[in-house]
Amino acid sequence: LLQLTGAPGQVTVSLAAIVASVSLMVSMAIMVGSFRHSVDAWLDRILPADLYFRAAPGGDTAYLAPDFQSRVAAVPGVRRAEFLRETQLLLDPARPRVVLLARSVDRADPARTLPLTATLPAIVEGGPPPVWVSEAAADLYGFALGAVITLPLAERPVTSTVAGIWRDYARQGGAIVIERERYIALTGDRTATNAALWLQPGVAAESVRDAIVRDLPGGESLELALPGEIRAASLSVFDRTFAVTYALELAAVAIGLVALSSSFGALVLARRREFGMLRHLGMTRRQIGWMLATEGATVSGIGLVAGFSLGWVISLILIQVVNRQSFHWGMELSMPWQALAALAAIVLVLATGTAVTSGRQAMGDDAVRAVKEDW
Repeated sequence: LLQLTGAPGQVTVSLAAIVASVSLMVSMAIMVGSFRHSVDAWLDRILPADLYFRAAPGGDTAYLAPDFQSRVAAVPGVRRAEFLRETQLLLDPARPRVVLLARSVDRADPARTLPLTATLPAIVEGGPPPVWVSEAAADLYGFALGAVITLPLAERPVTSTVAGIWRDYARQGGAIVIERERYIALTGDRTATNAALWLQPGVAAESVRDAIVRDLPGGESLELALPGEIRAASLSVFDRTFAVTYALELAAVAIGLVALSSSFGALVLARRREFGMLRHLGMTRRQIGWMLATEGATVSGIGLVAGFSLGWVISLILIQVVNRQSFHWGMELSMPWQALAALAAIVLVLATGTAVTSGRQAMGDDAVRAVKEDW
């Protein structure tokens, strides 16, 4: 420490490089890790059934007729079938359309169906019927919990009460859930676009999927998937989307190590005579190498502590402010401790090795000759 405090300028450069690169890596790692953890938990909540399918990959361009829905519910092995109608509403000409989801919801316990983040304690009797809006819809349109809103449905305004706000990572423009029974009563539309099937105990989902494709008319055009397949595909898309952040983290490490190497190289050059004198006094190259390694590890350790602290603060801003304002999605803070520990160990080892490598001149004969020049 005394040696390092003797050259505060070079040490500051080294610390700044480590703090900047580590804080960037830590903040991105925490943000991406929290986002992935939240998406994973969200998928668990919205995929409770054993088999899912939809009429068309694009959303609401094809429909499941009521008689087809009855035939699906009667397929051997199906214990329960729930159907969903997806359509779009234009609430504001200056904004994208909002997705309206007509599905079965238990008013007494809507959390069984929706991943709620806020809900009314009770629905007021005699008031407008309930709807549940996504976080994006609440932010974009100012739908507060308990507010009475008007939806353009069935070519007339329909008033509803915002009974809850739920998390939705699939529809950035916002989504609104309405009870399917109410939707049918308002529109007379009994068609569906999506279905979720719960199977009898011991029945394989693959066999039911094959039966639907084989036995039902138009079954081969349906897009069927098991919840595990949907989950894996969704997380794969997530990982590909955020692959660039991993590249940024690697670039930050490289930049930090280059800056550390340059500053330590300059520090060693300024201390050549000191190292030469130590060699004259009998200090071996290995001992000088260990001294440089200790100095590099000390600087790196201080930089890691400061970088982790700053990165944690930045991650909170990214999660609670930037992400919410940019994407209107909430997420839970999740610390990827194993990844952060591995990151700290790797940076510490690389930084220490970089310090030793950049100071290799101090372990050579040039340092000895530098002392002789003074004689």
